[in-house]
Amino acid sequence: MRRLVIMGAAGVLAAQLGATAQAEPGGCLKYGAAGAVGGHVANHHAVLGAATGCVVGMYRRHEYRKEARAKAKLYDQEHPGSKGSYEQKATAYDVEHSTSPGVMQPSGGPGNQGQGAPHPEAPSPGAQQSGERL
Repeated sequence: MRRLVIMGAAGVLAAQLGATAQAEPGGCLKYGAAGAVGGHVANHHAVLGAATGCVVGMYRRHEYRKEARAKAKLYDQEHPGSKGSYEQKATAYDVEHSTSPGVMQPSGGPGNQGQGAPHPEAPSPGAQQSGERL
């Protein structure tokens, strides 16, 4: 059982490392194939490994596309009237803000917000503080 867990984790890790070199992570086929190989090595559970890999691949691609749509929305706020698909806008946002696909924060560090839209929880100027009275 322990060997199964270790080999399954190694298969998922290998699938994730293989997806980092591409712009969009692989889906069900790529992750399913890696999971099948990992499952086969781990006590002949190829079908279980393929199913697990497929689910992981679909989830990673979903998260990537969700972030791309969020970047496209931020790009639309900064450039009203811009045309193009959400992938093109997300790429343009990455170029302008020195981010990379799969990462919302600029590569300058975790505290660097870049030149993007203001943080949603940041109070607007002149906003009433919670301790003030009317």
